[in-house]
Amino acid sequence: MTDTAGASAAAAEQRPTAPRAGLLIGVLVVSAFVMILNETILSVALRDLSVELDVSTTTVQWLTSGFLLTMAVVIPTTGFLLERFTPRQIFLASLTLFSLGTLLSALAPGFGVLLVGRVVQACGTAVMIPLLMTSVMRLIPPERRGATMGTITIVIAVAPALGPTIGGAVLSWLGWRWMFWIVLPLAVAALAIGAAWLRLDSQTRAVPLDLFSVLLSALGFGGVLYGLSSFGESSGGQHPLPPWLPLVVGLFALAVFVWRQTRLQRNDRALLDMRPFTHRSFVVALILAALLFMCLLGAGAIMLPLFMQTVLNTSTFVSGLAVLPGGLLLGLLGRPVGALFDRVGARPLVIPGALAMAVSLWLFAALGPDSPLVAVIAIHLLLMGGLALMMTPLMTESLSVLPDHLYSHGSAILTTLQQVAGALGTALFVTVAALGSAAASEGPDPAGLRLAFIVGGCVGALAVITALCVRRRPTPQPAAAPAGKEHEGAA
Repeated sequence: MTDTAGASAAAAEQRPTAPRAGLLIGVLVVSAFVMILNETILSVALRDLSVELDVSTTTVQWLTSGFLLTMAVVIPTTGFLLERFTPRQIFLASLTLFSLGTLLSALAPGFGVLLVGRVVQACGTAVMIPLLMTSVMRLIPPERRGATMGTITIVIAVAPALGPTIGGAVLSWLGWRWMFWIVLPLAVAALAIGAAWLRLDSQTRAVPLDLFSVLLSALGFGGVLYGLSSFGESSGGQHPLPPWLPLVVGLFALAVFVWRQTRLQRNDRALLDMRPFTHRSFVVALILAALLFMCLLGAGAIMLPLFMQTVLNTSTFVSGLAVLPGGLLLGLLGRPVGALFDRVGARPLVIPGALAMAVSLWLFAALGPDSPLVAVIAIHLLLMGGLALMMTPLMTESLSVLPDHLYSHGSAILTTLQQVAGALGTALFVTVAALGSAAASEGPDPAGLRLAFIVGGCVGALAVITALCVRRRPTPQPAAAPAGKEHEGAA
């Protein structure tokens, strides 16, 4: 305890002044926004890309799921990277990889090269969010972390939410390649600005990289998602492997991965330290964040544009524009909700947020071909409002309970699970929709999409139950007077 307190005091002394800290966080936020935007920018183009690249719908969705999965595989290494290299080195490597991947995607002659470009993009994106979260926890004092984490909400939630809008607009007037040509100069500019401005003092240590842990992580997360996506493909007789096989392999690899980390962390050699899981508030926030991102990316960013295009027969531009108000609401509520968290804690915000998320998903399931577009927009606003009430409190609460030396590993765990949950949500909802549509005997039918939203409603109901486990903020107790003072008062 004394060592931890001393480390915290030393970290506080080394904290940059407020203007400099704000500048550093600003550089990271802008850079991360450009990168995370690419998670969902292709979501409204999946149907067009399926035709143009001559691949199935369940295959083309890997341009989104593959991006998320790659991040989930790489992010567990960020706890190691943040200890081994300086923030500046990580930032420059991250933006360089992302820029190269963007260029490769823009020049891709077919689906294979495009997927490789997306994977390279994701490798650069993966380390940015843990770097941003860890920097906030180390630069910002506890009483202002909620408001600052609210700014990060703009990156983590608003960027994916705005992806379909921007993608729909670009696809309506230009080709899909311009989704990358437009992003490329922004990425290069962020790289140049960061190279000039980003200076953050930090201590590094020579932590050995456990390659076996990296392999287990890739097999585990890859196997689970690949197996889940295979259910949709095998239902149409297109997949040679039984879907349960990669699922079993993935789950076994994840179990071995966790066991190995618990052994390695005894000597501070773990690729991903598991000790944050010993904190109850961290675990509860982690579960809620996973459920949240399943619904945000799977139902909100993927299923909703598909519903508007295939059931309501809207164009890609209109479907992208319809989700813009919700994305803006999510961004506008980021800092106010964070400031409110600083005053009242997580529980009064997370419970109504989970209720709003669950209700909105069940309302989506009630929509049909005759539903007005304004109803879709209104329900989407309710969904995004609920997510806004949950996201910032969960991120801040989960990391605030950890000691300083676990910030990097806690942020890596949190971000890993967010990306895995988003990828699993995307694969799950696409698979359920494909199975529901295959069961329909006639052409375009909303049955599959309705079934996917019903599954989302069940996930929302589970989130409400979990939100009830969020602890109340303890009432501050007045500090006890020193013993000598008490005797003086008595005298």
